Amino acid sequence: QLQLVEYGGGLVQPGGSLRLSCVASRSTLNYYAVCWFRQAPGRDREGVSCISSRGISVNYADSVRGRFTIARDNAKNTAYLQMTNLKPEDTAVYYCAAKFVGLSEDYVTSMEDKYEYWGQGTQVTVSS
Repeated sequence: QLQLVEYGGGLVQPGGSLRLSCVASRSTLNYYAVCWFRQAPGRDREGVSCISSRGISVNYADSVRGRFTIARDNAKNTAYLQMTNLKPEDTAVYYCAAKFVGLSEDYVTSMEDKYEYWGQGTQVTVSS
């Protein structure tokens, strides 16, 4: 069964950058779409960015488009979220999630209930 662990959260000043990593174990990430979600205090969890199993398709929430970049390295069983020009409203716990897609290399969805496997989350705090 796939296990996911997020790394890279922390405290950063507005305008700064962070790169989150989502490392998979116990199974290959090759056949999974991966999505990053986040949940701020008092708010529902929301999709941030998702990527298909081979990186063919990606999507971004409007609030992060142009500032965040999602990527993956299947050889390293790892997905990434590069976050730049961070804003205080980006403060949240960030989760990576994976959905088995088999050979559907271009399938990607940001529907939370479609994702079977979740990491424990990593805190990102943007504050001066």
